[in-house]
Amino acid sequence: MAVALLADGKTTIRGVPAILDVTIMAELLRRLGCTVEYSADTEIVTIDVPNEIEHRADYDLVRRMRASIAVLGPLVARAGAADVALPGGDAIGSRGLDMHIAGLERMGATVNSEHGYLVVEAPAGGLVGTHVYLDFPSVGATETLVMAAVLANGTTVIDNVAREPEIVDICEMLVRMGAQIEGIGSAMLTVTGVDKLHPTDHHTVPDRIVGGTWAVAAVMSKGDITIHNARPEHMALVLEKLTAAGAHVETTESTVRVTMDKRPHAVDVITLPYPGFPTDLQPQFIAMNSISEGSAMITENLFEARFRFVQELSRLGADVRTDGHHALVRGRTQLSGAPVEATDIRAGAGLVLAGLVAEGETVVHCVDHIDRGYVKFEETLTRLGATIVREQIQEIS
Repeated sequence: MAVALLADGKTTIRGVPAILDVTIMAELLRRLGCTVEYSADTEIVTIDVPNEIEHRADYDLVRRMRASIAVLGPLVARAGAADVALPGGDAIGSRGLDMHIAGLERMGATVNSEHGYLVVEAPAGGLVGTHVYLDFPSVGATETLVMAAVLANGTTVIDNVAREPEIVDICEMLVRMGAQIEGIGSAMLTVTGVDKLHPTDHHTVPDRIVGGTWAVAAVMSKGDITIHNARPEHMALVLEKLTAAGAHVETTESTVRVTMDKRPHAVDVITLPYPGFPTDLQPQFIAMNSISEGSAMITENLFEARFRFVQELSRLGADVRTDGHHALVRGRTQLSGAPVEATDIRAGAGLVLAGLVAEGETVVHCVDHIDRGYVKFEETLTRLGATIVREQIQEIS
């Protein structure tokens, strides 16, 4: 949706799920001057971008979704300036903007922090091509710099970029809009700036994290789930881990079927940038290991606060010990229902999955986090046979 800002006119994006983050981004684009229409039934969003766009992304929206920083690159490239509130979002640790800032400065922009906003201005003649090396293959920094570079003067080489399927998807959308990008899917992107991009019609890549969540749900519940509109090649390592846990996995070009008829074996996990194991499936795997046979070591290399989830899982009786970025999980035969609180999207999903296999009733608070990443989560679980309801609980003030 942020990519659409780079071309005036009407861009259509298909396969857009009805999650809360889409609603937040739609409102952010409207405040920048765009007309945004979305249909949850067809999963199609149309974004009509004016010739001149605003360049301020307000705090009340950015604080709700860290991914809204994605407008930074397009705004600097198209409007020559960007005032973007420093982002908020999930409580999983700091995600600094140092690499975004350093890359934009190398492209000639001036960057300041004023009153909680990142204020960026392009030079009078526009951004200029350069060579940028990322200290870490950051998804956000890669997005920002690629979207800024497509309209820059000259050629920009971005080295050590993120290679996630979502990055490939964004680059392919940009190419459809007239951008010149070489090295898509590799660790180095070469972007030759063009004068103007045109709107396009693009179908997004399926969400591999949502698919992985349902796959873990099948294993934890000794169930049988077929996931449609999936890309098995994007979930290869995850499916390999589930196979090691004892699951039976069948794939076609667009489906994944996971069946389980016994207690899973514990499996070790080390989170790494793609094609490594995704950090966004780490909480779900800790939940799975908590009821597995044996012990497993989980190593989190991306977000220092992601283990906050463990405190809540322990309330359900899980045996998890953390030390720095390591968590030792000793599987138990049974968890026990209790009230818990979701601290981020994936922690919320992991707690719900744990609640499904816990004895008694589990109440998960702050489920608005889950709505940011999953469509009708509890309705889908109900169709799969879960006993789950959403309730409004009166909190004590």
